[in-house]
Amino acid sequence: MSSGASVSALQRLVEQLKLEASVERIKVSQAAAELRQYCIQNACKDALLVGVPAGSNPFREPRSCTLL
Repeated sequence: MSSGASVSALQRLVEQLKLEASVERIKVSQAAAELRQYCIQNACKDALLVGVPAGSNPFREPRSCTLL
């Protein structure tokens, strides 16, 4: 690797580290509390908790039609 290429790679690394250092951070406890609140607020819309209405379930068993 030439010195020019290594300098270029190091400059990209420095820029990436500056970008990561500028990201706003929050405490894990705050993130967990916000996630918990979001889950509680949206629990009524969660199909895994309340189920899917039979009429709008695309995975329901197809009904067979029998003629008499």
